[in-house]
Amino acid sequence: MIRIIGARLVGIAVTLALLSFAMFLLIGLMPGDPIDLAIAGDPRLTAEDAARLRALHGLDQPLTARYLAWVAALLRGEFGYSRLFAQPVAEVIAPALLSTLILLGAALALAGGIGLALGLLAAARPRAAPAVDVVAILGQSAPSFWLGILLIILFAVTLGWLPAGGAGEGGIADALRHLALPVATLAIANLAAYARHSAAALGATLREPWVTAARARGNGEGRVMLRHALPNAAVPILQVAALDAGALVGGALITETLFAHPGMGKLIYDAVMGNDTNLALVALLLVALVTMLATLAADLAQRGLDPRLRDT
Repeated sequence: MIRIIGARLVGIAVTLALLSFAMFLLIGLMPGDPIDLAIAGDPRLTAEDAARLRALHGLDQPLTARYLAWVAALLRGEFGYSRLFAQPVAEVIAPALLSTLILLGAALALAGGIGLALGLLAAARPRAAPAVDVVAILGQSAPSFWLGILLIILFAVTLGWLPAGGAGEGGIADALRHLALPVATLAIANLAAYARHSAAALGATLREPWVTAARARGNGEGRVMLRHALPNAAVPILQVAALDAGALVGGALITETLFAHPGMGKLIYDAVMGNDTNLALVALLLVALVTMLATLAADLAQRGLDPRLRDT
């Protein structure tokens, strides 16, 4: 297991290095730079001032030299300053990352819980399987931004039950009210995979001979389902969680932007639109790292549940 974890961590490090270079290259090729923006904001700056500022910040160096200097500073724990927020990048990212992790955790729990319940229903009551498929297909076919707009129109504009966006500053109850629509949007968009895969995995498990033997020993259907079938169907469900980690994080970034939720998605959008290179690069790299670590955690959980996977 340790060897597998080590190999995966090396792969994550290599992937992050390649991603960081690609992101640095793409952002570096964007038109304009912080000095251009400073000149636009202060007409008193001359061409000599601009050249001096570019030399001071290393912007007159080749792109590869600037990338290597940025990586060296990153490895020393120096993330730089955010031009947009006039604060250290770490101080700007920390609350946004926490907000995104809360959103992801709540949406994952809701999507997994509802999806698993629908899968249990479809496996235990085959007549309900078509209805579960319809619910799953509707959730999967609706883009998260479109679904979010519908929820805003219904619950915020028409009914007035929930706020349309923001984070809330009136305590825990107010924060939960502001979190309800983003969590619901993200959960509905991702529960389809859990519902369909759990239904398929549980249906296949219930047809196994040892399940028939458990029924023959007098176990009730509920006990057979929860005690015997569900633990053995957990591995395919965790595979879905591992494969869905990237889509979940990507959906969270879109959802946060739509609902003006102060998380990593809105932060990255503001940083890119504001040409805040330091903040955009570190935030994008951190999102990629969180996604890969979530996938690794799901893979390790699969190996913990299924001994056959531990040496693969």
